[in-house]
Amino acid sequence: MEEELIGLEEKELLACCGSTQFAKEMALTSPFPCLDEAVSAARHIWFNLVDVNAWLQAFSAHPQIGQSPSSHPKSDPTFAQWSKGEQSTAIATATDSTLQELSDWNVRYQNKFGFIFIICASGRTSAEILAELKKRYPNRPIVEFEIAAQEQMKITELRLEKLFSAKPRAALTGSKHPAVVAKKVEEDRVSILTGHLTAACEDPARKTSQIPTRSRPPITTHVLDVSRGSPAAGVEVRLEMWKVMHLRPLFGETDTSGWVSLGSSATDSDGRSGQLMSIVEDLNPGFYRISFNTGKYCPAGFFPYVSIVFEIRESQKQEHFHVPLLLSPFSFSTYRGS
Repeated sequence: MEEELIGLEEKELLACCGSTQFAKEMALTSPFPCLDEAVSAARHIWFNLVDVNAWLQAFSAHPQIGQSPSSHPKSDPTFAQWSKGEQSTAIATATDSTLQELSDWNVRYQNKFGFIFIICASGRTSAEILAELKKRYPNRPIVEFEIAAQEQMKITELRLEKLFSAKPRAALTGSKHPAVVAKKVEEDRVSILTGHLTAACEDPARKTSQIPTRSRPPITTHVLDVSRGSPAAGVEVRLEMWKVMHLRPLFGETDTSGWVSLGSSATDSDGRSGQLMSIVEDLNPGFYRISFNTGKYCPAGFFPYVSIVFEIRESQKQEHFHVPLLLSPFSFSTYRGS
């Protein structure tokens, strides 16, 4: 039985999303049997595999609303063409005063959040976009960073649809392309700040036959300074494990002797910590605590340090746990990444 597959190359994927990390991951996952499979893979990669630098790179690839896409220094021809089409309704409905107001608010927005205002502009009038910009401006940086990432995903999905509609479909047999696209994970984090929901669809035969060997520690982290819109370098990080058998760590516990250090490091220029523990295939189930010396990084901030306690269960010992910290002087957030 033949299966029709569509291959996507890194260069054309960059026209869908300006993140090189995203484009590389998508190209490696390609080809796809249908648009829905490609969108599912894109969501998984965008929300769970690439890091915050990829998000910021994708944001920076866009022209500001009202700006000519062809004048943007980072824009490739296809990206510029699609941006122009997506903004066509806004441009057609804009007056000189609206364009000036959009420009002014874009500057205010970028000064506050550190990246340009991202919105899926397709079909929206300039008045609607301006109203949405004003509505989102009071948001905290952590909240706005999430919204921008979700809007970027909407843009990416629209462009994947355009890319698919322009691609010829190639019929490939299993003998010509063995085991291709056997696994597609349909995983989407509904909210960065509240966690993620996972629905995995994968071939059981491949799941049992492929046992990954770790190339990095099973617990990792990175820190993003959302007040600056950039990674936070030089943040001291410590990882510990609870060693008191049959007892859970309790809130307000004054005896800290139950915590045993596994390792410490400081974040690099990309906001990533060094190795916090040994590279082991199976994690020891139990409670872990990861702490960040935020007071040293930002002496004028509200938090002298931040500690996050989490449990790894027996069924999760072969998983990878990525615990990012989104930080500003007066707020922080985290979530479980992959």
